Amino acid sequence: MRMRSPPEKVFEYFASFRAPNGEVFMTPADLMRAVVPVFPPSESDYVRYGSLRGERVPSDLRYTASQFFMLFDTDNDGLISFPEYIFLVTLLSIPESSFSVAFKMFDLDNNGEIDREEFRRVMALMRSHNRQGAQHRDGLRIGLKVGGSVENGGLLEYFFGKDGKSCLKHEAFVQFLRDLHDEILRLEFAHYDCKSRGTISANDFALSMVASADMRHINKFLRRVDDLNDEPQLRDIRITLEEFKNFAELRKRLQPLSWAIFSYGKVNGQLTKGDFQRAACQVCGISLTDNVVDIIFHIFDANRDGSLSLDEFVRVLQRRERDTSQPREPGFMGLLSCWLSCTTNCSSGNIFLN
Repeated sequence: MRMRSPPEKVFEYFASFRAPNGEVFMTPADLMRAVVPVFPPSESDYVRYGSLRGERVPSDLRYTASQFFMLFDTDNDGLISFPEYIFLVTLLSIPESSFSVAFKMFDLDNNGEIDREEFRRVMALMRSHNRQGAQHRDGLRIGLKVGGSVENGGLLEYFFGKDGKSCLKHEAFVQFLRDLHDEILRLEFAHYDCKSRGTISANDFALSMVASADMRHINKFLRRVDDLNDEPQLRDIRITLEEFKNFAELRKRLQPLSWAIFSYGKVNGQLTKGDFQRAACQVCGISLTDNVVDIIFHIFDANRDGSLSLDEFVRVLQRRERDTSQPREPGFMGLLSCWLSCTTNCSSGNIFLN
């Protein structure tokens, strides 16, 4: 639904608040669910159902407070309108590696900061290259009751002041984008931490990994998640927010990780847990705990031979990043998909993990 439906349909499906005048709004948690596929927490009483396995009816939702979104919520109601939704998913489509590049695109006169008009012009261009925003350059949609254009939202006031005359500096823009991505990640973690314990179960961490898998293969992965309950050394594992964030950081560095693990696997014939941890650390600079790696291998070691099933693992992570960015054109992820499909027929440069 997220990838094929018009944005107003996605918005209406996930928005859980309706004002007396009929206008619908999202909570921050609704926005997270619209952007990130999630399953019901394993520690809740909800069950998977329907074609969008894991979605809940609005009356069953547990709202998670978000101080971040209150920063630019001018009326302090904690709600997100359709125009703001289009604005935010456009910003979320910018990968962290491109934050500075994006700012330089905005900085049309090259003075180290951007004004409101520069920002508006380049945002319109960026929306045209984002699947959700392409049809809605001003955030308006016939047939959907909305209260105004994206160009007049609270985020513009936050960036440029009430009079619109302030300028946005590079550091502030980059930090905002990082904070936005981090907040979506925090909301996802809070979704699975339904009992507010500060940790999530091994099952929920595994569910978060496979939620973006191709629907044709999702049942296979869900069976592997369920099998965690039969593994005494795995079923009682608790994953912290820091561990959750580190794995999310690894997803952002999929390109170097993919080259490393495929090259190493091609040379050595397998990729063990130690090899994988070393690749994450030495190639991507990310430390993964034994608990995280044990769960990854349980889900993605298809034949239980102690070696990671590389194609399955990379494809699932690739789909997660693609679903979040929702590009109109393939970009790097499309190239990675092509490269992935021909790895068995093409030779890769050797990357040795010492």
